[in-house]
Amino acid sequence: MAIYFFYGDEDYNIELELKKMSSKLNPDFITMSLQTFNNPDFNTLITALRTPPMMFGNMLLIINSEEYFLSNKSFFDEKELIEIEEALKNNPDTLDVVFVVRLPRNENKTLDARRKLYKILSKFNKKEFPVFRTYKTAEISAWIKKQAKSKDITLCSDAEELLIDNIGNNLREFDTELDKLKLLAYPEKKITKKMVEEICISNEDLFGFTEMIMQGKCDKALLEFQKLLDKKHPLEILSAIQTLLRKWIILKTNKSMGIEELAKLTGMREFGVKQTLQKLQNTKVADIVKLKEELFRAEFKIKSAESIDIVSEVECAIIK
Repeated sequence: MAIYFFYGDEDYNIELELKKMSSKLNPDFITMSLQTFNNPDFNTLITALRTPPMMFGNMLLIINSEEYFLSNKSFFDEKELIEIEEALKNNPDTLDVVFVVRLPRNENKTLDARRKLYKILSKFNKKEFPVFRTYKTAEISAWIKKQAKSKDITLCSDAEELLIDNIGNNLREFDTELDKLKLLAYPEKKITKKMVEEICISNEDLFGFTEMIMQGKCDKALLEFQKLLDKKHPLEILSAIQTLLRKWIILKTNKSMGIEELAKLTGMREFGVKQTLQKLQNTKVADIVKLKEELFRAEFKIKSAESIDIVSEVECAIIK
């Protein structure tokens, strides 16, 4: 069939592409026809490439290859690279092979095009999956429309704008919210702004909530937390707050940088950066860090099953 080389820092788009490819395999033989390897050594890799699919039809090999490119270690010598290239050129008609390199998100890392393996794989079906920049809303909008269409729903323009304002460029979160919106809208297929407001925690909601905690207004913060619970699971709320606080820390500790640079660092829109910096003028970095640590402890206890009552665990973190 074909050889593919997928790389980039938008791991969710890579994941979707791999799911689309695996969906074409015979579901009755999926355990045999879909194989995944993590940075295999030469012997394991060459054996996999040379093993023809059996009676269960087409086969898909996914080779996670981050260490091949991001490690200083040399995995293959010249002779081995020649054998790998030869095996790829003589790929069986019933076999798809995908080499995958997921780069760290928003770290501006690139692959070393001088590496022999890069040059070999680039001869085949090479595709980069970059993170959408938050200021390129047209690209994000096109992605949302495509995903919505795959779920047999459409979004009003103001509903789409509100989603982008609240989520930024987190494609995985967009997909999750679209699934929720489809259920909320059923049997209708048109998503309105009001529907988005019903299920999404707005940046304003999160900002006000966290500000109340840091100002010691615990009673009001707890009331706001109860309102947020109508829209999200406690862990989703914690995750959203942790993301917000991480952005605040970046903004406060790098405020001498330009707005455009801060937008790239945080994944926020430039207008949002300006607004947030203004709102955080009187907020201390130490207070933000302290809150983040308390909420992280609560999240850890919940995920490690140390806490029986999830809601109470979060409330205790707020009171502290």
